This record gives sequence, C-alpha cells and structure tokens, in this order.
Amino acid sequence: MDNVSSTETTKSDQKSFFDVDYKEILNKRLPITRWLPRYKVSTFFQDLLAGITVSLTEVPQGIAYAGIAGLSPEYGLYSAFVGGFTYAIFGNVKGINLGPTSILALMLQSHVSKFGPDVATLMCFLSGAIIFLLGIFNLGFVIEFFSYPIIAAFTCAASLQIGSTQLNNFFGIPGKSDAFLEAWIQFFENIDQISKWDAILGVVSFTCLLGLRELKRFGSLKLRKDWSRRRNIIGIAVYMIYLARNAIVIITGAIIAYSLRSDEPFKTIGEVKGGFPPFEAPPFSANFNGTEYSFGEMTSELGPSIIFIPIVALLECISITKNFASGGSFDATQEILTLGLGNILSSFVHSFPITGSFTRSAINRSAGVRTPMGGVFTSIITLLTIAFLTPAFCYVPKATLAAVIICAMIFLFELEAFIVLWKNKKIDFIPFLSTLLCCLFFSLEYGILIGIAVNLLFILYPAARPKITIVKEKISKHQGDIYVITPVDNLYFPAAENLRDKVLNCEGKNAIVIVDGKYMRTIDITLARSIVVFSKTIEQRGGKVIFWHFKPSVINVCLGLDDTLKDSVKSGELEDLIEEEPPHNSVEGVV
Repeated sequence: MDNVSSTETTKSDQKSFFDVDYKEILNKRLPITRWLPRYKVSTFFQDLLAGITVSLTEVPQGIAYAGIAGLSPEYGLYSAFVGGFTYAIFGNVKGINLGPTSILALMLQSHVSKFGPDVATLMCFLSGAIIFLLGIFNLGFVIEFFSYPIIAAFTCAASLQIGSTQLNNFFGIPGKSDAFLEAWIQFFENIDQISKWDAILGVVSFTCLLGLRELKRFGSLKLRKDWSRRRNIIGIAVYMIYLARNAIVIITGAIIAYSLRSDEPFKTIGEVKGGFPPFEAPPFSANFNGTEYSFGEMTSELGPSIIFIPIVALLECISITKNFASGGSFDATQEILTLGLGNILSSFVHSFPITGSFTRSAINRSAGVRTPMGGVFTSIITLLTIAFLTPAFCYVPKATLAAVIICAMIFLFELEAFIVLWKNKKIDFIPFLSTLLCCLFFSLEYGILIGIAVNLLFILYPAARPKITIVKEKISKHQGDIYVITPVDNLYFPAAENLRDKVLNCEGKNAIVIVDGKYMRTIDITLARSIVVFSKTIEQRGGKVIFWHFKPSVINVCLGLDDTLKDSVKSGELEDLIEEEPPHNSVEGVV
C-alpha cells in the first residue's frame, strides 16, 4: 500500500514538473510576445510619431553627454540605439527610454581622462553584467539603501558639477575642467580670455532654450473638443517645437557656424567619426597615449565606480519605471534583467553605460507612445543619423552644446528637496548636506558612501540609545530601594553598554533591580553577556537582580552563558517578587 502511494506521488510530481505553462514564462521574460501579435496600423503611426519626437532629443543629448564623459561625440550616438531595441523585446512598461544620461557620463569622466574611451566601453559591459546578476539573484533591494536625502543630494551635486564643467565651452575659454571647484577656479583665473562671439552665442542659445521650454503650456498633442481644428493644429505644431527645442537650437547654431566658417568666430566640436560602430567584444585592456593598461589596472583604478555606476543606473531606471507604470504593477526583476542586457549588448558597439532617461521617457509618453515599439523607431532614426548626418555635426558650436547641457542641469537640480526637508524633517538635512558637499568637493562615489554612512548612523543611534523606563519604588518594610527597569522596545547589541550603565546607576544599599522584559522579543549574545555582567556586579554590591516577564527564548540565551541566573527568573505579581507589602510611594521618570 505504501509502495502504491509512493508511486502515485512520484507520478504526480512528475506531472507537475512537466506540466509547465511555457507560454506564460515566455510572455513574462519576452514581453514582446504579448503585445506584438495584437499590433495595429493605428498603433504603428502613433509609435512612429513618438519615436521621431524622442529622437530629436536623444541625438543632441547623446552628443552632449559624450562630451561630459570626455568622449568623442560619436560615442553618444553609439550609446543611443541599442537600448531601444533591447527594451522593445524585454521591457514591460511602455514609454521607457534606455540610453545615455548626464549623471552616468559624469561618473565616467575622470576614468576616461586617464584610460581613454575603452574604459567607458568596459564599464558598460561590467555594469550590465553586475545589474544582470542582481536581477538573476533578486538582489535589486540594494537600491533601498539610498534614501531620498541621499538621492536628492547626489542629483543636485551632479547637476552643479556638470553645469560648472561647461563654463569654459559656454564662454569660449580655452582649457577643460573635470571637477566642480576646479571649474570655477579655472573660470575666474581665465575670465580675461572669454571669447565674445562664443559667449554671445551661448547666452542666445540658452535664452532660446528657456523660451522654447515655455511653449509647453501653449501646445498639446491631445486634441481638445472646445478648440477649432485650426487651433488644434497650431497647438500640436507649437508642442512639437517645444519637444524638439534641443535639436532646433543645435541645428540653428550649426547653420550659423557653417555660414561663418571662413571667419571661424565660434569653437566647434570638430570632426565626428561617421559610419556604424564595429560590432566586437568589449575591450579588456586599453592603450591610451602610448601606455598599455591591463584589465587589472583598469578595474583597480575604477575602484568604487565598478559598484556605484551600475547601482546608480539601476536606481535611475527603477525610479523612472515606477513613475511611468502609473501606479500599476510591474515586474521589477524583469526591468533589472532588461537594463543589464541593454548594457551588455551596448558594450559590443562601443557604448558607455546606459540607463532610463526621465526626460526622454516623459517626451515619449507626451508624444502618445502606445507600445515599446516607439523605442525601436527612435533607435532606427539614430542609426540613420550615424550613417548619413555625422559630417554635419562638426559645425556644432561648443557654446550651443554647453547651453543645452546647462539648461538641462538647471531643471535636474532638485530645489524642492531643500524645501521638503526643511518643512518636514530638518534632521534629514545632515545626510543631505553631507552627501551634497562630499559629492561636490571629493567625488560622486565617495559622496554616496559618506551619505549612506551618515544615514546609517541615524538608524543605529536609536538602537544604541533605546528608550528605557525606570520606576523607583520605596517600601517601608524593605530596607533598600526597588527599581523596575523596562526597555520599551526590543534591544540589540548596540544597546548593550547603555542598558548596563542604566542598571548599574541604580545604586543603594540592598537595592533590588527588577528588569521587565515584556517587550523583548529576541536577544543576541552581546546583550546577553552584558546582562550577565551587570547581574554579577549588583550582587557583589549586596543587591539583587530579578528578571521579570522574560520570554523563554530570551532568557535561555542568558542561561547559556551563566546558568546561575535561573534563580533570578521570576513571574507573577510585583508583590510576590519582593515578598513585601505593596509599595505605597512611587516616583516615575523616563530616561
């Protein structure tokens, strides 16, 4: 009978093992299989419009962000097209745009200046591999260690640093600076070398960008019933100008520079390498300025960037996905895997690390994107730009490009963080300012580390200094004092010294110390050792310690260190513990 039952169980297990819904797994890991079979012509045109609209921002941003990283403009274009294809296949939230971002570019800057462009491609591969492994092992929770003050401070510091490093290009001053303080020192030391025409073009470009940004309030892609057809068409046209403002300003600047090329009044970005990038494995060594660097040398120099660049990329992408999921559920693990794959595949076309872009994702949604196919159209247009339009980029003025970057950084700076923290939680200014200042004057990576460390101190301090209630009872029939000590929450090892000090401060001849453990759910060995120590110390003074309301799981840890404490474990009413008349005078305080 048992054999028959065992056989039936085995067959049932085998059936459940093979009876797997492979279609569900396929739809989960390849979301394109869900929406592509239902794709319609009307959806195609909406996605096409959104893809064209986003490309008008992604192309100029890619060129600009490559400059922030210290790379040639073409690397920004190389980083702008693989993400769209990858997300269309593996992503599950419409409208998300994967590509280059200013913060990741800034984090690469110092490494590129030392090792050249190969280190950016290597970092793209390593970031993808790390992010993909985090997704495989469901370790995406690591981003939860980044609190709002740290994220806001990091973003503010990055925007200030990026904007500051563009001062030279904006005003046509020779030289290059990679750090916030260095940029301002160099600017004031060379202020007499400002190029008049570059400065004028930079200011005009910046003013135009701010003006075009204001068009958002006058136009909309959504047709309004209370508007006439003509007014709707004008509204759509105005809104399209707003969305394409970066491209319009850059193209206009390039046309002006081309028209005046004989006089060369403006500094331009120079020749941009044309043609598609070679598809090859990412480099694991680099040769820069005649020096050969091994994989070990590069990874050693990258230091904490190896961890923080993928973490920041993951943080950006998940935050944007949560925002654009519109309150609905989404598969966070799938998003992490998609981002990891996007970076791995991008590294084969000489890209630097990519992640989700809030600006371009917002434009994608505003343009009415219906499916992730919009990203495919954006990528196709980027490829066409690489193939046919790169020769024209050599006339793009550096001042205009700097104006685009500075304008973007102004709106990246989270001014509202100062207001929110001041109004609601002033104590959070400490980790906020610690992160902000360290990011600006040291480095972004170490600024994040210091910010996390300061934040952890705020978490650990309550654990080290928990609230402990001490009630002093005075009974006429008892010669000494009676102290009832009650920790109002569970205690952990940081509180061991504090608890011992509180207990030992209960002095008095023939004092009885009653430790009420009704709120203690668990205990660690450090705290148990502290309890053993103060018990022996009080007994040596001639006093007595009683453990009251202690759970067996808690007191057993203490008994494992000193089984003589079992005689001090009591239960019942307070009067029964001290074998005296009920106290008729009490003074209560909170320590």
